[in-house]
Amino acid sequence: MTGTSSHYVTKSPNHRAGLIVIAAYKFLCAVLFMLVGVGALRLLHKDVDDFAWHTLVEVLHRNPESRVVSFLLERAELLDDPMLKRIGFGAFCYAALCVAEGIGLYLEKMWGEVLTLLITASFLPFEIHELFRRVTAVRVSVLAINLVVLAYLLYLVGEKATRRAKMRRAAGKSGQARLKP
Repeated sequence: MTGTSSHYVTKSPNHRAGLIVIAAYKFLCAVLFMLVGVGALRLLHKDVDDFAWHTLVEVLHRNPESRVVSFLLERAELLDDPMLKRIGFGAFCYAALCVAEGIGLYLEKMWGEVLTLLITASFLPFEIHELFRRVTAVRVSVLAINLVVLAYLLYLVGEKATRRAKMRRAAGKSGQARLKP
């Protein structure tokens, strides 16, 4: 083998801190949705009403007549095995999507940025709708964070597209210069 081995050594990537933060958030979401999926599948073939009552009232010592607890107990009655399977499947699919987004963002791949951009933008109408229904600090915060992520990713994708266009123009000019005698 001729040449030096330094040809094969690559320097460590200079990651953008914003992409690392968003990727970490996506990995955290993936873990959360995996836990939801596992929890849904663990509730299969069990009486969800009794489980919810036991957990909320007996373990966590919550008042069963409170608005939140009664809301949760009413919703628990609606969960049957087919619904739990769908919840588990959906949670695992979304977790896989979050992992793909996180990997693409961490590796600073254009497909990861575009995928995250599209998914983030697709949730904005629902978040805005929920905000119109009832304004809460959590809903405002989620919308604000997603708008910041969206703006940041739009900026990065636009910056990369501009840089690629400049490189193509420069390559085209240098190619034309070589062709002329």
